Amino acid sequence: ERITQTVEITKHVVDIEEKGVKLRLTIVDTPGFGDAVNNTECWKPVADYIDQQFEQYFRDESGLNRKNIQDNRVHCCLYFISPFGHGLRPLDVEFMRALHQRVNIVPVLAKADTLTPAEVERMKNKIREDIDHYGIRIYQFPECDSDEDEEFKLQDQALK
Repeated sequence: ERITQTVEITKHVVDIEEKGVKLRLTIVDTPGFGDAVNNTECWKPVADYIDQQFEQYFRDESGLNRKNIQDNRVHCCLYFISPFGHGLRPLDVEFMRALHQRVNIVPVLAKADTLTPAEVERMKNKIREDIDHYGIRIYQFPECDSDEDEEFKLQDQALK
């Protein structure tokens, strides 16, 4: 019997407090994404979920009781890219092109610790080329303030 394609969406909520600042972090995981033989439009449930969260926030903002609104919008997508291959797969391109207008995408090279530094650099360059070629917009780190010290500026540049 053929197993149907399933992309689950699971939420994990973590309350973080650091230096007196409280933050509720919601991590949304999508187990099953890309596991099917036919991955046609498997990104659709993820896009629908993101849209639903924005619509809910908009409805809450438009309502009368706006004091206790919970912001469940998706602000950032960490998209893990397989280190085994030659750049982005068609599924990666399709997913990122479908979502880059909706959410900040941060591509992450998965299992990079299994590669040599030269392989990591080669893979990153190939992924950057593919992202440029397909016109995918990814999150760009903001410029650091001009009054920062030189060491911080160098760290900031390395992260970029």
